[in-house]
Amino acid sequence: MSVTIKSAREIELMKEAGRILAIVHEELEKFVRPGISTLDIDKKGEELIRSFDCIPSFLDYNGYPASICVSVNDEVVHGIPHKDHYIDEGDIVSLDAGVIYKGYHSDAARTWAVGEVSDEAKKLMDVTRQSFFEGIKFAKAGNHLYDISNAIDAYVRPFGYGIVRELVGHGIGTHLHEDPEIPNFKQKRKGIKLQAGMTLAIEPMINIGRPDVEWLDDDWTVVTEDGTLAAHYENTVLITDDEPIILSLRDVQ
Repeated sequence: MSVTIKSAREIELMKEAGRILAIVHEELEKFVRPGISTLDIDKKGEELIRSFDCIPSFLDYNGYPASICVSVNDEVVHGIPHKDHYIDEGDIVSLDAGVIYKGYHSDAARTWAVGEVSDEAKKLMDVTRQSFFEGIKFAKAGNHLYDISNAIDAYVRPFGYGIVRELVGHGIGTHLHEDPEIPNFKQKRKGIKLQAGMTLAIEPMINIGRPDVEWLDDDWTVVTEDGTLAAHYENTVLITDDEPIILSLRDVQ
């Protein structure tokens, strides 16, 4: 699949998809609390998505059995919701969600603290989120794709955290995953030149400990190999000739 340049009409549809997804995330943040199950979160997320006449991007995608990826503590991404997996005070919970609006996808992830969490958990979440914003400083036409990767790496490395290498960001549009792949770690090459109209899902995944991860027996849930905490932050981003536009926010330009 080649990299696609979106038309003005397509960009407007993706803006609306992103706006809806931002509202879904805002509502899920309010919903997450001690005592509920990860399946409760998934059901709420699907209900919200469908209330906007959208389709969950993730449901049945390559066999994924839920609408929301709910990853807790050492689960990095793609946590499958379960009725017996309960949220506790002090957990950090990563929610990854996608919506399809009139044939176009938006994809975004947030990591939330449940009640009072440890200082190291707060720092991890802050660094992961900020690394996204450091990366998109370079997400503009004329720069190269791996300028984004290198900026994320340069910001995270001094904290001693592990940057997940097996999972990367991606292009997005009429398909959830399109070219190009977007690593979050330093690259030797420049990568493709960025062009106005590209839409990218940029998503740092950061571990407190080593970068190594493993897959659980469900073939979906990815966890840190050393059992340390992980955080995930993602937005769908539009490349322009000027500053990038984050499409997965409620108030899009």
